[in-house]
Amino acid sequence: MTVQETGPLTTESGAPVADNQNSETAGLGGPVLVQSQHLLEKLAHFNRERIPERVVHARGAGAYGTFTLTRDVSQWTRAKFLSAVGKQTETFLRFSTVAGNLGSADAVRDPRGFALKFYTEDGNYDLVGNNTPVFFIKDAVKFPDFIHTQKRDPYTGSQEAENIWDFWGLSPESTHQVTWLFGDRGIPASYRHLNGYGSHTYQWSNEAGEVFWVKYHFKTDQGIKNLTQDEAVKLSGEDTDSHQRDLREAIERGDFPSWTVQVQVMPAADAATYRFNPFDLTKVWPHEDYPPIEIGKLELNRNPENVFAEVEQSIFSPAHFVPGIGPSPDKMLQGRLFAYGDAHRYRVGINADHLPVNRPHATEARTHSRDGYLYDGRHAGAKNYEPNSFGGPFETARPLWEPAAVTGTTQYSPAPSHAEDNDFVQAGNLYRLMSEDEKTRLIDNLAGMIAKVTRDDIVERAINNFRQADADYGKRLDTAVQALRG
Repeated sequence: MTVQETGPLTTESGAPVADNQNSETAGLGGPVLVQSQHLLEKLAHFNRERIPERVVHARGAGAYGTFTLTRDVSQWTRAKFLSAVGKQTETFLRFSTVAGNLGSADAVRDPRGFALKFYTEDGNYDLVGNNTPVFFIKDAVKFPDFIHTQKRDPYTGSQEAENIWDFWGLSPESTHQVTWLFGDRGIPASYRHLNGYGSHTYQWSNEAGEVFWVKYHFKTDQGIKNLTQDEAVKLSGEDTDSHQRDLREAIERGDFPSWTVQVQVMPAADAATYRFNPFDLTKVWPHEDYPPIEIGKLELNRNPENVFAEVEQSIFSPAHFVPGIGPSPDKMLQGRLFAYGDAHRYRVGINADHLPVNRPHATEARTHSRDGYLYDGRHAGAKNYEPNSFGGPFETARPLWEPAAVTGTTQYSPAPSHAEDNDFVQAGNLYRLMSEDEKTRLIDNLAGMIAKVTRDDIVERAINNFRQADADYGKRLDTAVQALRG
């Protein structure tokens, strides 16, 4: 905890405050004066204490920690923070739900964001993922539509099952993620008891310029723990802050949560002929094809001093790469390279990167950007252009990642389909991996929500997606929904 400041209370400009209990009036009992500047300053600041909440991932909690490398990975990447066994890098991790507003409950059925910032010596590297290895859609052009179905309907002002299942039924690529979401892992017991995934595919490149595709996995050392639907409903009513409170209190008592960090590594040459499109966010790479390789340990060991300053104003962008790491052709990732940074420029401001939680900690940012909202004058009289002959920052002539070959004409087209690509095969595989009890809970969770839909065609379309994933899956779900609908 920060030691409380002592000394006289002051205004924002530093003048001592004579009376913080009474505003200045025109005589005893008279109207308040405009010159009661301390009052006006306090009210004006209070009115502006909140910034626009995130459109998605609004509800969250965060903590600082340390990533420790436990395996030499220089054969795959030249990233300096991954350069030597035992090397430690400061991190900041923000957990979140996706669809709810800032004041919503933690214990809800929703994916959990897992946004991790590495404060490396080559600048900040942001890895923006979830607690699921896949997502609902595979092209960012569908993202605003998808989120609109999860948010409040513009007419009713409520989240509507009709909208959700209409979109999912018409978007069969969502079947895999929906199976994850309505299974046992759909409501984690806490932020400490969930896995994190980079979800997207990323490029690693080594000093020789060789390219590899990678997927990140963060396996909780606390063990997976989840809530049933009934347990979550009860907890949400008793403690809306359950996950945030659990994380903070665990760190306060020295019970530091940790995750074992793994990667799947695919040589670039494998991608063209792999049985699934390796850049499709609705698919996983089966572990028998590319076994996860343990590379490090992530520990959270320090709470933020101020939630607003460090959690709400924290920004993450998948476009924040460091040398040796870069993007892939994943169409969802490509859209997010723009969208995340743009969201923070709108929400926090053009100089959000200057805030302590966001600026580099192990190096210094050197740019020619100037001015804008909340600019702090850090550059003083330095020149603001490049090239210049005054000793200012200069280009390195070495890209952060290796170039990718492209061919053909510009076009509006889906991502290339590979030998075993379809929208249902991996959803069916996931279902068949479940125990009988897990299948029963999955069917009950799905049926309870689908049964709220009033239109028969939307219900049938939704069920048919699961039927195509696995005949038993669809049959059991159909029976359960019909029973609930009467």
